[in-house]
Amino acid sequence: MNKSVIKACSEILKEHFIKLNPADKQLSNFFRDNHHFGRRDRLCIAELYYGVIRNKRYLIENINNENPKKLAIIYLSLILGKSIRELSSFLDKQDLIWLKEKKSNKVEITKWASKFSLPDWLWEKFLVQYGQETSISLAQSLLLPANLNLRVNLLKEKDILKVLNSLISSIPELQNEIIKTNLSPISISLPRGTSIQKNLLFLDGLVEIQDEASQIITFLVNPKRGNMVADFCAGAGGKTLGISAMMKNTGRVYAFDISDNRLANLKKRLKRSGASNIVTHKIINENDTKIKRLRNKFDRVLVDAPCTGLGTLRRNPDLKWKHSLESLNELNIKQNLIISSASKLCKVGANLIYATCSLLKEENEDIVDNFLLKNKNFRILSPNSIFTKYGIPLNSDKYIKLTPDEHKTDGFFSVILERFE
Repeated sequence: MNKSVIKACSEILKEHFIKLNPADKQLSNFFRDNHHFGRRDRLCIAELYYGVIRNKRYLIENINNENPKKLAIIYLSLILGKSIRELSSFLDKQDLIWLKEKKSNKVEITKWASKFSLPDWLWEKFLVQYGQETSISLAQSLLLPANLNLRVNLLKEKDILKVLNSLISSIPELQNEIIKTNLSPISISLPRGTSIQKNLLFLDGLVEIQDEASQIITFLVNPKRGNMVADFCAGAGGKTLGISAMMKNTGRVYAFDISDNRLANLKKRLKRSGASNIVTHKIINENDTKIKRLRNKFDRVLVDAPCTGLGTLRRNPDLKWKHSLESLNELNIKQNLIISSASKLCKVGANLIYATCSLLKEENEDIVDNFLLKNKNFRILSPNSIFTKYGIPLNSDKYIKLTPDEHKTDGFFSVILERFE
């Protein structure tokens, strides 16, 4: 840590607070315009920047101030536990005087929502859904940064240990920190901040960046060779590529999305992956004519629905301030429409997999219950046979719920629905 790191972090935070850009985009823009920072300083800047954003409410209420530099300093002191002596090597005399005064007149934060830097409405939702003990554990886990997860591309390499050892050989300084994860049989974990985009394994398409929970959702699709599969909200295509690899490039995977940019990113990833059975389709909305023409055609339909993304707060800590009860209600309307439209693609005997990266039942169980109430020809299937098939150490008779405190993954929800008539 040094003065330039504090200064840089303050600049990025100031821009982030003013422009309200996504945190990762703001950081990326800063590094793009400031090439002189070395790898170590970049890591320090990113850690400090995200640390402040994760704990923003708690820090602001502690010092009654939204000054970016002061928030960074108090984060180093309160959250990371740096002493005045440690900080004196790179803080100005005036800042040290201010910090000493704040430490000697420490504010007592009593509200749980403030302690965990959550909006009040979200903390209340957690309490109602999970109870206080679990809510505290969950909220604490959401304040912790997440490691980088990679998915091994089965189209190019089936030997996971071979890829693991190649990664270790290519980044020897991290040899004790590159490990297989616990749930997905094809997932490898690296320390956060690891640069992988220029690694030959990534460039050659042997690995893709994908959170372990997201990989589990791909396994739940459980496609067979020659199937017709729809990824209804494909985004940049992480799950689409995973499904294609499971199908060994047979059959057809349709990737639908309303965003040209996201589909363009998928096309870039396609070249690297070696997948040849994916067709991308830009749609206007869930009732696009392309969707209507393909009704009753698919064996598997994945709906990774637009949601609050609150299960990804370890990676996207600013998301919690971009939502409200009003935006949640708007998303619920959209989620109901999307699952209803996607279900019409299913042929008899097909599976509809509904998933979100949300922790709220309003976006998960409630959407599924409402859908089943209106669609008596669908029923919930237990995922246990799929877990057994792929050696995934999970167990559930109904819903699949992953959380960062219990599973060390992003928060994810999913359910398998079968059209039986």
